[in-house]
Amino acid sequence: MSENDVVRIAMWSGPRNLSTAMMRSFENRADCVVWDEPFYAAYLQRTGVAHPMQAEVIAAGEVDPAKVIARCVGEDADEDLGGARLHYQKHMTHHMLPEIDRGWIDRVANVFLVRDPLRVAASYAAKREIADLRDIGFVEQKELFDQVCNRLGAPPPVVDAGDIRTAPEAMLTKLCAAIGVAFEPVMLSWPAGPRDSDGAWAPHWYDAVNRSTEFAPPETGAPPQLPDAARRLADLARPYYEAMRRHAITVTA
Repeated sequence: MSENDVVRIAMWSGPRNLSTAMMRSFENRADCVVWDEPFYAAYLQRTGVAHPMQAEVIAAGEVDPAKVIARCVGEDADEDLGGARLHYQKHMTHHMLPEIDRGWIDRVANVFLVRDPLRVAASYAAKREIADLRDIGFVEQKELFDQVCNRLGAPPPVVDAGDIRTAPEAMLTKLCAAIGVAFEPVMLSWPAGPRDSDGAWAPHWYDAVNRSTEFAPPETGAPPQLPDAARRLADLARPYYEAMRRHAITVTA
């Protein structure tokens, strides 16, 4: 299979944003190989920011961004996708540090996964203290979104985690159409448990998704109460979320 036969999907989100469940959904397709947070090791090594399982993540991952990029775009001579025609890349937007070349994203199919900042902050704070706005990735997500908009002359696909949980089949059908692949019903459920494709950080972050077999039902009611500092960061993130959310794929009743 040549490089041109593979659809390379870069799914851009911040943490705690249904991103791993979306990865499970695509990985359940027989024609898809997934890659979990390719730039995480490079991000940790370059920033020195303290994260759970930091040493394990750096040891297990690729710390040279140029090598990560080569694989993202299909220029890694050793890449073997086993005949898969979809390469799904789960990217965290804040991992794309300013010194990392972003030109490569023009060579892949980009999708932006967003979630209400209050719910992101509440979920993140349950696992790790939110130190600053970079931790939840909204600023970087909007930068990448604008880059793709400028190249395309139109917004790329945007999906809201809340909409996927409300109408998973309809939303995934429209998302697949937007990136030029056929929806498959197997994307709606998956076996419980971890995957060999999970990142080294999975034991800390993936307990809920490992128990799941499908997308969780819609969130109802107000988000959990947040400490004042976390709420302020969520409020700062909201304009970036809203700017992308207005372009989100929707389904009609």
